Amino acid sequence: MAQYPINMTAKPDVKAFFDEATSTISYIVKDPASNACAVVDTVMDIDYAAGRLTYAHADEMIADITARGLELQWLIETHVHADHLSAAPYIQEKLGGKIGIGKKITVIQEEFGKIFNEGTEFQRDGSQFDRLFEDGDTYQIGTMKSFAIHTPGHTPACMTHVAGNAAFVGDTLFMPDGGSARADFPGGDAGVLYDSIQTVLALPDDMRLFMCHDYGPNGRDIQWETTVGDEKAHNIHVGAGKTKEEFVKFRTERDAQLGMPKLILPSLQVNMRAGKLPPSEDDGKTYLKVPVNKL
Repeated sequence: MAQYPINMTAKPDVKAFFDEATSTISYIVKDPASNACAVVDTVMDIDYAAGRLTYAHADEMIADITARGLELQWLIETHVHADHLSAAPYIQEKLGGKIGIGKKITVIQEEFGKIFNEGTEFQRDGSQFDRLFEDGDTYQIGTMKSFAIHTPGHTPACMTHVAGNAAFVGDTLFMPDGGSARADFPGGDAGVLYDSIQTVLALPDDMRLFMCHDYGPNGRDIQWETTVGDEKAHNIHVGAGKTKEEFVKFRTERDAQLGMPKLILPSLQVNMRAGKLPPSEDDGKTYLKVPVNKL
């Protein structure tokens, strides 16, 4: 993107919430000039073995927003997560706001609608969400204009959201010593991911980057904030001038060694519905499917 549609000098207040069970970082992003805020990549708690859903992580964010007297305007999903369930509808019910995701969610819905054998009642047009973002789309968080950059490769629907001098990269990048996310899910592509990372790294060097996940490589403390300049210089997968060919070779070989995320089946069923559960069956109960030999 040659021209950026916003002034990137605003400095939003960003508060992080780490979910240890899924190594996910969720954020409250506050407009520095008003009480408006957005939340990014929320988490709904699940005890998968027991089939039990709870909301302690989301309740912590709700309590913080309420205590500070903030107005929630947006619930942003950087992509359709395969490793945790979204709590966006739960938070929306309590505090309002619009749920937004990349327009390519329809590609995910089509693909996984087949994998989970969803019926015709499952809409594959993204209508479960309030806003479908395209590359370069802008939106307001209070007085602060924000915009979305399409950064596919991990999934087709991945978006990086920029608010002032803060960018929320989803799984497009990890901390410099963590590198990058896998690109072998349906619709993923290592070469496309490399190009998307270069798009992020074309942002100003002092742009703050906020990760969706951190796993504490080599036993270090959990971290979630870095800068474009630091990633360009030190990212172990793409930094210091590593070529696209080098990246694709490494990423392809590495991904072939990875197992599926333990929560991929419940996560995708819920997250492709904007965090809502599948419809209840004729006994009034809700069920999550386990498709056999399809992933």
